[in-house]
Amino acid sequence: MKFRQLGFLSKASVIWLGIVMFMVIFGQWIPLPKPTNFDIDAMGVGLFDSLKHPLGTDANGYDLLSNVIRGARPSMLISLISVGVGGFIGSALGIIAAYKRGKLDYIVNTLFNIVLSVPALVLGLALVAVLATNPDPNIEVPTSRRVIVIILSLTIVIIPVLGRIARGATLSWSNREFVVAARSMGMKDSQIIMKHIVPNVLPAIYAVAFLAIGVVIVVEGSLSLLGVGIVDGVSWGSMIARVRGDLEYAPHSMIVPVLVLALTVIACNQLGDVLRSQLDSREGRL
Repeated sequence: MKFRQLGFLSKASVIWLGIVMFMVIFGQWIPLPKPTNFDIDAMGVGLFDSLKHPLGTDANGYDLLSNVIRGARPSMLISLISVGVGGFIGSALGIIAAYKRGKLDYIVNTLFNIVLSVPALVLGLALVAVLATNPDPNIEVPTSRRVIVIILSLTIVIIPVLGRIARGATLSWSNREFVVAARSMGMKDSQIIMKHIVPNVLPAIYAVAFLAIGVVIVVEGSLSLLGVGIVDGVSWGSMIARVRGDLEYAPHSMIVPVLVLALTVIACNQLGDVLRSQLDSREGRL
């Protein structure tokens, strides 16, 4: 579907996600105060009250706009990497299991159900507690280590989600006439999967992947609020965690990152719904 054919909300979602990706790629070159520098003379400045700080500052004098821009990169990269890697592994397992059927399908589907039974936050808390915590509380855990553990936990959560979508779509497409004809002509299973199954399963995966990106952003933020995510306001979630005590004195310092995170999640969900509706209409025509 072309951009001009989209509805107003979908166009707004595309534009907003474009702005977010611009912040991810080019944010470090935007001429703004450094996110780690605090302005003693401008502590708690409100929205649009200062040309130097367009979105204001928090109670400690940190510029909110520069922190939002800095937080876009880790929040989006964690989400994209988790969904990308988890989607690839889960989709591969789901497609192969559904096409082969039998014991392999039973084992893979059972593993999916077991992982899905564990809440994402519980899994994240457990992995961070085991893999990203030092016995000595005086030794600080590197941020990169926390990021890797968070990506690992979120990837594990995404694998069964997109894996079941891929499995269900494969079960639907594997009995179509063109697949049966290709099998009867002696085409190898690997060729059938790559040529006939994967191209038809991908649209369903893309639709749910957009929804999954929004979910992962929220989960990462929740982990930060619980104190086990990224620290020092590096991501949107950790930024919210850092200013949660300033709600009474500088409420805008909480509203700004929450609004940015919420708009990103809503935009991902909106585009996911559009892709899913397009997929439903496509399957209805077949």
